[in-house]
Amino acid sequence: MDFEFDFMHYRKIAARISIGLVLLSIVSLAVNQVEWGLDFTGGSLVEVAYENPVDPEEIRGHLTEAGYTGHVVQYFGSDRDILVRIPPQKNIESKENARLGDRVLESLKESSGQNIELRRSEFVGPAVGEELTNQGGIGLMTALGVVLLYVAFRFQLKFAIGAVVALFHDVMITLGIFSIARWDFDLTVLAALLAVIGYSLNDTIVVSDRIRENFRMMRRTKPVDVINTSLNQTLGRTLVTSFTTLIVLITLLVLGGELISGFAIGLIIGVLVGTYSSIYVASNMLIVLNISQEDLAIPEKEGADDPDLMAGR
Repeated sequence: MDFEFDFMHYRKIAARISIGLVLLSIVSLAVNQVEWGLDFTGGSLVEVAYENPVDPEEIRGHLTEAGYTGHVVQYFGSDRDILVRIPPQKNIESKENARLGDRVLESLKESSGQNIELRRSEFVGPAVGEELTNQGGIGLMTALGVVLLYVAFRFQLKFAIGAVVALFHDVMITLGIFSIARWDFDLTVLAALLAVIGYSLNDTIVVSDRIRENFRMMRRTKPVDVINTSLNQTLGRTLVTSFTTLIVLITLLVLGGELISGFAIGLIIGVLVGTYSSIYVASNMLIVLNISQEDLAIPEKEGADDPDLMAGR
């Protein structure tokens, strides 16, 4: 049988790549974890507007000289708008950490020599951050569990296992990239991970539905050939959906500002990895689990072969 592209010919290579990337992500998460944002670690966020353009590197130097550690200073719009994120300081009493934003603002005013307007000052306590971390993990695990049940009910258990493995693959690689790159992981990135689960699941279900349909139509065809045919039939839809989604996300990343940059980056990575996994991970798992026509055969109704029953007698 001829195919436009023989996807399954490269399934073993793809499997090795996927396993290697997931293992690398797990090692990075175990050693480095992720760069938890203030939403999870607690700390203060201060947004200020300077009278004249300012260099973030100079502000970092002033804060370091003032004894503050772990701070992140970046532009927040123009070259006069600055966002400072700083975790709780060990050399400051816990009660004083609640006023950390005010102390940072005073330090900036003393070192700048120009007028500074306070735009925003927020504090997140460590207890709240720990609760968000636990709830975020529970949310991800719950989402994967619900996906397993839904796909098992909608299709078949082997499809459900393939879908969950693909989603686990997508989430782990996305987390691994954030861990290796040391990008901040905050609530917007967590939201992006949950969106990745939904996006990848939708793509996997479209492919799975076509595979199930072709298994019932192509009864004498090898499972590998059925899956190849199905992937080629859905390839156009998969690529167009991913391309249009990426256009929106790249626009969001470029024009959306710092507040949603983590969300946009997380989703861009998730869409790319999710498109790959719907082709090579979920489908590959079906072959590993020895999917066959018998698994997807429509059960015959009792008495369907009885001529008397068929005649309504």
